[in-house]
Amino acid sequence: MNKLLYIIILSFLLVACTSNTIIEKPDNLIPKDKMVDLMTDLLLATGARNIKNINEERKVNYFPLVFEKYNIDSTQFKESNFYYTSKIDDYDIMLKEVERRLKKLKSEFDKEREKQDSITNYKGILIEDEIKNNRREID
Repeated sequence: MNKLLYIIILSFLLVACTSNTIIEKPDNLIPKDKMVDLMTDLLLATGARNIKNINEERKVNYFPLVFEKYNIDSTQFKESNFYYTSKIDDYDIMLKEVERRLKKLKSEFDKEREKQDSITNYKGILIEDEIKNNRREID
């Protein structure tokens, strides 16, 4: 009997704790397609914090540059993000699109890196061959 009572109370608490809050759509809501672009760039900016830039600096906050690119401010992003997170199905679709884009960018980067590595290796082989030829001429 006690187990049944605990299960009923626990079930009641779980149902009572679910969020029924309806979040109002902000006046300056960022459209979904622009939000996907923005989230993709923000994730790239987050990853770039640990990489040295041209000026040999690390830990640079690129978020203001991303916000400037999309002509928004951090408050507008926070309000829009909060609104979209309240609509979990839509937000999940948006996040999957961001993930798809990031995977595509990584694939393109890997191909470019492989091409650059092969060019570097080829140049290294040519230099080694030239050194060998020069040694033969000297001997």
